[in-house]
Amino acid sequence: MFLSQLNPQQRDSAIATLGSESFDVLVIGGGVNGVGAALDAASRGLKVALIESQDIAAGTSSRSSKLIHGGLRYLEQYDFKLVREALHERELLVSTLCPHLVKPIGFLFPLTEKFKERTYVGAGLALYDALRGFQRALPWHKHLSQKQINEIAPSLRPDIIMGAIKYFDAQVDDARHTLSVARTAARHGAIIATRVSAESLIRDGRRVIGVNAKDLVSGNPIAIKATVTVMCAGIWSDELHAKFDLKAGYQVTISKGVHIVLPGSAIKSNAGIILKTPVSVLFIIPWGNKWIVGTTDTPYTGDRAEPIANQEDVAYIVDQANRVLTPKIKVEEIIGVYAGLRPLVANIKNAVTTKLSREHTVDRPAPGFVSIAGGKYTTYRIMSKDVIDLAVNELRKLTPESVTDKLPLVGADAYFALVQQVDQIASQSGLEVETVSHLLNRYGSMISEILLLIKESPSLAVKLATDLPYIKAEIFYAASHEGALTVDDVISRRTRIAFEAENHGVDLADSIAEIIAPVLGWSNKERKTSVAAYISLVDREQDALGELISQGEKVNS
Repeated sequence: MFLSQLNPQQRDSAIATLGSESFDVLVIGGGVNGVGAALDAASRGLKVALIESQDIAAGTSSRSSKLIHGGLRYLEQYDFKLVREALHERELLVSTLCPHLVKPIGFLFPLTEKFKERTYVGAGLALYDALRGFQRALPWHKHLSQKQINEIAPSLRPDIIMGAIKYFDAQVDDARHTLSVARTAARHGAIIATRVSAESLIRDGRRVIGVNAKDLVSGNPIAIKATVTVMCAGIWSDELHAKFDLKAGYQVTISKGVHIVLPGSAIKSNAGIILKTPVSVLFIIPWGNKWIVGTTDTPYTGDRAEPIANQEDVAYIVDQANRVLTPKIKVEEIIGVYAGLRPLVANIKNAVTTKLSREHTVDRPAPGFVSIAGGKYTTYRIMSKDVIDLAVNELRKLTPESVTDKLPLVGADAYFALVQQVDQIASQSGLEVETVSHLLNRYGSMISEILLLIKESPSLAVKLATDLPYIKAEIFYAASHEGALTVDDVISRRTRIAFEAENHGVDLADSIAEIIAPVLGWSNKERKTSVAAYISLVDREQDALGELISQGEKVNS
């Protein structure tokens, strides 16, 4: 059994191993599909390495709607195969693979017409429930009376909402889940290194036999040898295909999904809400004591590294939500906006993105090289299996079948038992019951590693800020066990302070840097540089948000 810790010592070892050993499989990309492919391959007994040019989940995999769902709107597109597949994955995630991270969440589907709409929507939700098969980790949908609606969601307009149906999907912290998949892959032997960029391919004739990479921390080149290279680059697929001089069998159309974050006081409801819009659906999603509202689905051709929402994106979200809410959301209430980019497989570059299926494509543009694009977050495990199934053909040896449908992620073991021991754990550790529950729902059975840190350094048991659930041990752990190398890694992805705190965590950046500096071996200059880099990122996002709010107020006046 290998260790799952990701930290500076592990990274140094990984860098040395990448340049000195040969691998069966080299994965390019640390999003959910990349780490999923690394886990799938490693758990088949293959020798695996993964490189990521930024941080784990730095792109699309930390900027989703944070839902694990079947894709209710795909029923209207008669995409039953995709819905059935996604619902099966949802049930697996909630019940077996990572119940500490993926939780059931109820949604209201408001009805504005008493009979015809109820029949139509009710039939759709009955089919949605039926397509999941015999696994039943989530409750069946149910019709609600007007009185029940008023009690559950006082913010729904009683003058136009004639009824509602409640159904269930699931919610996840996407960045934490992606990290957990990466750590599980490491536990099964995968060599993982972030801040390593793939620069060019190593070829033997037409066959790809590895990658010339660059360690972005030291600047040193690394020649990584592998029998097959698997590219899971998402929105960067076309660019990397061109960089590697490969002619792919597909192109990627990029779609922008924007979400706004609101304080809990903005909407009064004990359940999420889903609304059908003229082009898609809109989710109003509870997230702790905040609300996440989105998403958009529009073609995007701008900067892929830092996608920014525009005034039209925000206006669309606010206008669609306000069709059913009272009081209406005010633009000035918005405390955060984030944009994610979806990679959609398309044959025509200018295809309308809302009409594209989320199904994925695997491709072999050269011997020894395969890639994957498309799909949706919920079905990452299927995508990972499919791309490794294609990749193992290059190995020319018998390889076991995928076992990831039976492989719980780190932290999942004993989770259900630990939930029943919260009071006992709180008593023994001196932590509040609420804090223990918070830790269990982020780390599962890996809570033991957090508690060990606290035992060794009791000051780490203190909350980072009174209005946030995180304790200092989690910040330390982000660097000592979870591969965080910067203040941004901690604030934006190991925690979600970047959009949970009204100030985006800027006033906590120094404290966070002080906690992780000893783990990362930082000098005072390095600590200040990391803080400054995060503040600069927030300043750019705040400038964009301020402009959006200003434009919105002008439009409303």
